[in-house]
Amino acid sequence: MRGLRVSMVALLLLSFFVGVAVAAETVKIGMLAPLTGFAAADGASALNSVRIAVDQVNSKGGILGKKVQLVVYDDRADAKEAVALAYKLIEQDKISAFVAGSYSLPSRAVAPIFQEEKIPLVAAYAIHPDVTKAGEYCFRNGFLGTVEGKAAAYTAHKLLHAKTVALLTSDNDFGRTLVQGFKMYADKYGKDMKIVYEQTYPFTEKDFKPYLSKIKEANPDVIFASGYYFQTGPLLKQARELGIKSKILGEEGADSPKLAEIAGEAAEGFYIVTNFDRDDPRPVVQNFLKEYRKRFKIEPDMVGASAYDGFMIIVDAMQKTKTVSNSTAIRMAISKTTNYDGLTGIIKGFTHIGEVVKPVQVQVVKNGLFRRFGVVDDPELIRP
Repeated sequence: MRGLRVSMVALLLLSFFVGVAVAAETVKIGMLAPLTGFAAADGASALNSVRIAVDQVNSKGGILGKKVQLVVYDDRADAKEAVALAYKLIEQDKISAFVAGSYSLPSRAVAPIFQEEKIPLVAAYAIHPDVTKAGEYCFRNGFLGTVEGKAAAYTAHKLLHAKTVALLTSDNDFGRTLVQGFKMYADKYGKDMKIVYEQTYPFTEKDFKPYLSKIKEANPDVIFASGYYFQTGPLLKQARELGIKSKILGEEGADSPKLAEIAGEAAEGFYIVTNFDRDDPRPVVQNFLKEYRKRFKIEPDMVGASAYDGFMIIVDAMQKTKTVSNSTAIRMAISKTTNYDGLTGIIKGFTHIGEVVKPVQVQVVKNGLFRRFGVVDDPELIRP
């Protein structure tokens, strides 16, 4: 029996040291995404895109000779769930950095945790200002909500030549922040553009016709209808059923192939300000599009592209600093990012509070697909 015990102890010790050796040869990067629930399509897009990035990095030898291990959990776009999982990533999985591949509410909730633990965080597409206000270890690759709102107002004013605008927005952090930015632009630059209607709608709204009937009476040149694809899709359909002829402008929340599935022909001619230009000829963009379509048989979107860049920004910082464990050095390298050739555009850098500086893309639906319409690159508008 004694010999059996000794053998078992030896086996356990061997397993432990093998586990330690394997862990030492990998770099763990954590990620939370909404893989189930109302936002599951966005979560799948984010995860699929980051997995492509992981495979690309590992096929080239990993980071400093170490393979990347992506540790991902489903936060269901729920703040409470995200907090519990953040602690799991930190205490149990021992991650070196974190990609926030979820919405503003959970990303806001976990940002202070990663800040306190000094683990670099890059938010993919959460737009609320509190994400980066958590501290110097928190960055945003997507646009701050007010930046995107200003870009939407510029698009309505200068690219769509609106003299009158209606605002119909989701009543949550996302919608409120976008409207704030829209009005900031209108107050400063859009004196000849009048807001003739303004209304928020509940997050769970499905019947938009009462709002749209009033908008039809106001007859604006442009309707700025902010919301996620599962809100904007029905809104577009109902607007066209009512005979509304106004141009309709949305934002990145509607940047999903699901939009055209829901809205059908009503999606044609719908404009968005977003974080991804499918017609960008750079190899990083076209290679990603080809690989994503090949693997997943669906069109990629802004959410995935933003998450891909969030991951790659971390990888770039680790390679530049030649460390996968010195969080201070990694954070500094991210903060000093300059003219990075990202999937979502040339990233000029980050501000002192971790906000990305890069052009905002304007897309329009043609034949069911998002195509290039324009770009907003005025430094006064794109710099937070």
